[in-house]
Amino acid sequence: MNIVTIIATAALFFVFFFIAEPIVRFLLRLFGVYAIVQEGTCHVYVLFGNVVAILQEPGLQWLWLKMGPSALVVNWLGTRRILDMRLDQQYLRSLPVNSEEGAPMGIGVWYEMQISDPVAYLFKNTDPRGSLSANVSNASVRTLSNMPLEDMLETRHIMSRTVRAEVSPKSEEWGYRLGSVYIRKVHFRDRGMTRQIEEKVVNRLRQVTSAIRQDGANRVSIITNSAERRAAIEFAQAQAMRPKIVGEALKQITTDPDVAEAMFDILEIENILKGDTKITLLPKGQELMTQLLGAESVQ
Repeated sequence: MNIVTIIATAALFFVFFFIAEPIVRFLLRLFGVYAIVQEGTCHVYVLFGNVVAILQEPGLQWLWLKMGPSALVVNWLGTRRILDMRLDQQYLRSLPVNSEEGAPMGIGVWYEMQISDPVAYLFKNTDPRGSLSANVSNASVRTLSNMPLEDMLETRHIMSRTVRAEVSPKSEEWGYRLGSVYIRKVHFRDRGMTRQIEEKVVNRLRQVTSAIRQDGANRVSIITNSAERRAAIEFAQAQAMRPKIVGEALKQITTDPDVAEAMFDILEIENILKGDTKITLLPKGQELMTQLLGAESVQ
């Protein structure tokens, strides 16, 4: 095989795989030979007003085996609707309801939905998603209005189950399966009421803080008073013991007259030194000088 033959064969395969092959696949799909169903989707074929096939299994599907000779013309004369069968979700913000006490409240509802019946979804309601949203909104307002405010703020799980039980039967008729329903938020719609509640909470926090501080001060005062009373008792006991101790010491000292005399002399000298008394020392035998100093002190 020469080089020219190899190049011609390669060009022929190139033309077939890049140009002719897509055209062939288009023609096969046009005549309903096969269809490819993606994961999470559903193909509904309608011919002359009738549903002739519903394909939900993902992968390659042979239409002639599913619908017979109708597959040859279903893509010409009929329609194919591709539905997303995956789980979807939506959140409805601040639905207006009133509590039993008359407080204007807002409810935030989050819910999941999924197509359960493709035919009912397509032909029983022109806008199933919008209708389901309106149904959830109406059911929330109808079932949650006139509830006690305390229950509305605390029983979200019960409220969620109530709304789901109210909406599920109707959504099934439209080919929509309602999944989880959850009341995510309950809030006051009146700003004046919100400010009043905030003021009450702030005042209550201040009262609690003040009570805690007062309780702490009282405990500190009790501890301080107890310590002072204990200290006073100990000081009083010490003062009461002091004369007894001094008396016993003096009793022991007076057993020896020389020691007692020396001690009293020392005490007398200390008292003299502590005072402001002027002391004049005179040698012995100077009686005249003593008399002169005494006369001077008298004048």
